[in-house]
Amino acid sequence: MKQVKWLFGLSSLIIAIVASPAWSQSTIDTDNDSMDQVNSVSELTDVRPGDWAFQAVQSLVERYGVLTGYPDRTFRGNRPLSRNEFAAAISTVIGRIEEQLLAGNSSSGIAEDVQTIRRLINAYGEALSQLRSRVDNLESRIVTQENQQFSTTTKLNGQVYYVATNGTNADSTVISRVRLNLLTSFRGNDRLVTQLEAGNNGEDAIAKAHNDRQNLLGTTGVLADGGGLDAVGATRELKIRKLYYAFRPTENLEVAVGSNLPPSDFIDRNSFANQTGENFGSSFFANNPLIVQNEIDRFGGAGAAISWSLNRDLTVRALYTAVDSSNVNAGVFRDRYQASVEAEYAIPNMPIKVQLQYTNAEINGTQINAAGLSAEWAIQQRFGVFGIFGRLGIGNYQGFNTLLQQDLDLNPKTWAVGVSFQNFLIPGSKAGLAIGQPFITNRLGDATQTNFEAFFGLLLNDRLNVSPSVTVVSNPNNRASPTIVEWSFRVLYGF
Repeated sequence: MKQVKWLFGLSSLIIAIVASPAWSQSTIDTDNDSMDQVNSVSELTDVRPGDWAFQAVQSLVERYGVLTGYPDRTFRGNRPLSRNEFAAAISTVIGRIEEQLLAGNSSSGIAEDVQTIRRLINAYGEALSQLRSRVDNLESRIVTQENQQFSTTTKLNGQVYYVATNGTNADSTVISRVRLNLLTSFRGNDRLVTQLEAGNNGEDAIAKAHNDRQNLLGTTGVLADGGGLDAVGATRELKIRKLYYAFRPTENLEVAVGSNLPPSDFIDRNSFANQTGENFGSSFFANNPLIVQNEIDRFGGAGAAISWSLNRDLTVRALYTAVDSSNVNAGVFRDRYQASVEAEYAIPNMPIKVQLQYTNAEINGTQINAAGLSAEWAIQQRFGVFGIFGRLGIGNYQGFNTLLQQDLDLNPKTWAVGVSFQNFLIPGSKAGLAIGQPFITNRLGDATQTNFEAFFGLLLNDRLNVSPSVTVVSNPNNRASPTIVEWSFRVLYGF
């Protein structure tokens, strides 16, 4: 019982020293005017006789005289204790005991405390030795693990994406896609991005309609991405989808170079529509199809990109990437390539961003020039975040397309608008509606394709997101044909 009382006393002494103004002055300097030495516990307004530590605090005041209070005459025994403070407090307690012993104060109380310490060491010495051995063994194992782990600078994360879907004139299918991301940093302000991708080459009802004859405007469309589910077309073969290194030569400038550099990683970013699986599932609503060219973004290519923050509100981005750069007959500066410039302006003190964009490309013999405008507005409401986004684009396609075996002279336009609700009614939920037309021109087909999507997503935990959605596409590939209505149930697991 005396051992227990002594432990209570020691704990209280540590708290007393750490919580006192005198201790605070020497460690964290939070109080400049401390009280005088406390001679009685009754001087402290927040220590009462009924408190469990009252007798221990009282004993320490009488025996060691180390207790002081705060200027407001409080003890604050529940004040948090850091590891550094705890170590310093232990040292102070031992020092006080040593001072009293060296001064010749061998009163029965101090001698009893010393004997208690010795008895505790004898009683628990073996347990302490075993604990020390276990800690040493644990430290050895940690060192071994650190030496043998994959990399001290590489983080692995990924996504497993499943979609169960059915729609007009199609059977039920399950589409899957897995992406693994290796993010490596050598200096803290740089990153080497490697993304591996594989899927089951699944197809949805919208892709089936687009693949009827030539796929012009589908998820894997030749002219533009106006497709349905983004996971369509992910091949069974494991491939490197991204491989580039980004670094900062100055604080406001980032440069990226690599052999697989998709434009959508650097331009036409959107807070409400870019994260497939977490918001809109349609590939069309992820990016402006005239600015981010499908034949470039799907395959990626060697190139470079920069992002230059001129000030806190204005950022300029530029990129160049060539898909067939490894082909000696094409090289880096010949067909197929894309060069783009984007200026993004964030309106001061308002959650509004506006982007002006331009793309020049040559794809399958066709020269492409396109300009785009996009904007988003995030409105914080009491019930959640309400977001609005919109895109406009106008382009020019000229030249004989070797893949279509057709001479093109097109001036397409594109538009899309959407709304998104985050944390609406249910925490962790998302919902959205979007509509648009990917490729408006009277020189391609006999109709204009229109896309619509509505979804509701729910984050079940930090890693699992489920999202039912409905997607409608009329006149696929700008050809007059039956409207495709498709439902989907998406499951995204991130790790």
